Amino acid sequence: MDPKNGSSFTGFILLGFSDRPQLERVLFVVLLILYLLTLLGNTTIIALSRLDPHLQTPMYFFLSNLSFLDLCYTTSTVPQLLVDLRGTDKSISFAGCVAQLFVSLWLGSTECILLGVMAFDRYAAVCRPLHYTVIMHPRLCSLMASASWFIGFVNSSLHTVLIFLVPLCGRNKIDHFFCEIPPLLKLACVDTTLYESELFSVSVMILLIPVALITFSYGQIVRVVLAIKSASGQRKAFGTCGSHLTVVSLFYGTGIYIYLQPSNNYSQDQGKFISLFYTIVTPMVNPVIYTLWNKDVMGAMRKVLEGERENTKQALLCHHRFQCRARTHKLRDHDLS
Repeated sequence: MDPKNGSSFTGFILLGFSDRPQLERVLFVVLLILYLLTLLGNTTIIALSRLDPHLQTPMYFFLSNLSFLDLCYTTSTVPQLLVDLRGTDKSISFAGCVAQLFVSLWLGSTECILLGVMAFDRYAAVCRPLHYTVIMHPRLCSLMASASWFIGFVNSSLHTVLIFLVPLCGRNKIDHFFCEIPPLLKLACVDTTLYESELFSVSVMILLIPVALITFSYGQIVRVVLAIKSASGQRKAFGTCGSHLTVVSLFYGTGIYIYLQPSNNYSQDQGKFISLFYTIVTPMVNPVIYTLWNKDVMGAMRKVLEGERENTKQALLCHHRFQCRARTHKLRDHDLS
C-alpha cells in the first residue's frame, strides 16, 4: 500500500453501527449471548466427536472441522465488534485489519469448500452405502479436509494482498463493523473495475462450484430416497441430509448476496446486517441444527452427561468412604489413648 495514503500509519476506523447509539446497546447484549452460545454449541460438537467412539465417522469428522471453523470465524470478528459497541474508540490498526480480513476470508473460503465435501460424504452414504467405508477412507477424508483448508488459504492470501495494494488516498473510515472486501473497496480512490472482475470470477469458483457439487449430490440422493419403499427409510435418509441442506442454504445464500452482486447495487446498511447473520447467527445455528435433528449426537450427549453424573456419584461416594475411615481411625486412636 502506498504510504502516502496514511492508512499504514494511522490504521482504520470501523464505523459499524455508531450512527445508531440505541441499536448498539441492544446489539451488544444480543451478540454477547449469541457468541457465548456459539462457543458452547460448537465446542460441544467437537468434544462429542472426540469422546464418543460411535461419532468417529467421516460425517462427524467433517462436522467437527465445520464447528472448529465456525468457532474461529466468529472469534475473528465478534470480540472486536463487542469492544467497539461498548467503547468510543472504534479504531483498528493496519496490521489488525489485515489479519482480520485474511483470517475471515480464509475461514469463509474453507467453509465453502468443506460444505461441498460434506455433500459428497452424504451422497456416498445414501447412494453407495455398501461401498461407503471404502469410498470415505480416513486418508481420503483427511486429504479432502486439508485441501479445503489449503484452497481457502490460497484464496485469502491472494485477495488480502490485492486489496491492500489498492490506493486509498488517506481514506480510513470503514463503514462496517469489521474489515471486509466490499467496504474496503469503497475507500479506493482509483477505478477498481478490474479488481472487482477478478474478485467476482474467484468468488464464482469458490461459491458456485461447491453449490453445483451439492446440487448434484442431493439430486442423486433424492432420486435414491424416492426409490426406497420403506417410509422409515425415507425419513432416516432425509433426516441425515436435512441438517446439511439447512446449513448450506443459510451460508451460501448470504455469501452469494455479499460477493456476487454488482458493487453499484451493494448497500452498506444491508451488507452490515447480512454480515452479522453469517458471522454470528449461522455459526450459532449450525450445532443446534445438527444436534436437534440428529439422534446420534443427542444419544452421545446423554451418554456423556450420564457418565459425568456417575463419575460425580463415585467421587462423592469415595469422599464419603474416606471421611468415614478417617473418623473411624480418629475414634480408635482416641480409645487407645
